[in-house]
Amino acid sequence: MSDILVIGSLNMDLVVRAARMPARGETLPGTDFHTIPGGKGANQAAAAARLGGQVAMLGCVGADAFGEQLVANLASFGVDTSLVRRAAGASSGVAVILVDAAGDNRILVVAGANGQVSEENIRIAGEDIQHARLVVMQLEIPLASVAASARLARDCGTPVLLNPAPAHTLPEGLLALVDTLVVNESEAAALSGLPVTGVVEGFAAAGALRGQGARQVVLTLGEQGALVSAAEGQVHLSGFPVEVVDTTAAGDAFIGGLAVALLEGMPLVEAARFANAAGALACTRLGAQTSLPARHEVMALLG
Repeated sequence: MSDILVIGSLNMDLVVRAARMPARGETLPGTDFHTIPGGKGANQAAAAARLGGQVAMLGCVGADAFGEQLVANLASFGVDTSLVRRAAGASSGVAVILVDAAGDNRILVVAGANGQVSEENIRIAGEDIQHARLVVMQLEIPLASVAASARLARDCGTPVLLNPAPAHTLPEGLLALVDTLVVNESEAAALSGLPVTGVVEGFAAAGALRGQGARQVVLTLGEQGALVSAAEGQVHLSGFPVEVVDTTAAGDAFIGGLAVALLEGMPLVEAARFANAAGALACTRLGAQTSLPARHEVMALLG
């Protein structure tokens, strides 16, 4: 049994780099193309494993070449993939990612086999959820399965870290099952109904999300860093200045770092600072899992 159980998506990322994003109806030349393993769930599992966590992944891929590559790549990070199912008749999930010269991205996701992570899969994995020290989830699998996982984790006494991305209207009562909610600005705004463009508004949105039931909230602010909102108070952590190449998976690196740090017993603010460094380093390299930093790199940035 692993300390961290990630329940979520595995995608193959089809990455195109270009000088800028095309306008509507416009065709531009790309500078290069890459196929890179990704998916929010797999990224977060790989990030946590790269930082020293003992991690297992629950998800679904297609019975195709991408599926084989996705599972093999995740296993190469030391992630236990025994709970990743191969779905006959479904394609593996894919994401088409455009990256401009400034490192900003635009992403389209086709769920494919990720849509077949069922409540029955969650029930079968009940013993793994019970013995995990932390369950980590996102929203690239069916919402019903996310909710079922959270309910089962709560019944087992296993803490839940939820990254509600991409943003959706959440099932009623889900946030009350969440111990740590990690959101970016757009996700915080969508879930709280409040505008979020900086630190002050971020604190208000985080407070509103705690009012909806989340025990503690971490809100990432890109180059402005991150903020933490919990019963003990609210803290803003500045970002780490880095040369940005590609922001893909920066949030996933953050979450992997946060999960590992929390299980190592770091206080939430210290854990968020560790995660902040991991997310910043992921911005300095192209791609999703190819950009994830090692433990010694994070410690060097932290000084």
